[in-house]
Amino acid sequence: MWIYEKKLQYPVRVEKCDLTLAKYLITQYGGPDGELSAALRYLNQRYSMPNRKAMALLTDIGTEEFAHLEIIATLVHKLIKGATPEQMQAAGLASHFADHEHALFYVDAEGHPWTAEYIQAKGDPIADLHEDIAAEEKARATYEALIALSDDSGVKDALRFLREREIVHSQRFSEALVLVREDKEQQKFF
Repeated sequence: MWIYEKKLQYPVRVEKCDLTLAKYLITQYGGPDGELSAALRYLNQRYSMPNRKAMALLTDIGTEEFAHLEIIATLVHKLIKGATPEQMQAAGLASHFADHEHALFYVDAEGHPWTAEYIQAKGDPIADLHEDIAAEEKARATYEALIALSDDSGVKDALRFLREREIVHSQRFSEALVLVREDKEQQKFF
């Protein structure tokens, strides 16, 4: 089903260690509006879609979200690489260090672990697509906030790429919503 290219979808450059930014950025890894939540939401909801185009779109975007997860993981890894336990503690990451050292873990910016409560699947394609549009817009807003919090041009560049993909995903879900509504309103003859 997938072909994995052993390279990131977008290059990641980090100029310096920045534990505070890593702490905030981790929310896009394991937070409620992050990439893991998006990927799982879309790959689950695709089975409720009434037509192959909508199903394929959710499959494509869900898969791309895993590529975004990999970008976030790379950013966080590079931002904390080589940090001492004392530096981790000073940045408010002592609990993370105690449990995971420098390993990534699916948590939000406050350190709360990822939960399935972050994702939704109603089974109604119109409701689910509205949920997906909202999820993409929340992720876009989070990326905008993260861009504002960073002074690293390489990090900002990668975050801008991710923000733009959220906008495209929102647009594609809006197009799918039109298709699903048209499909639902179309008179069926048996």
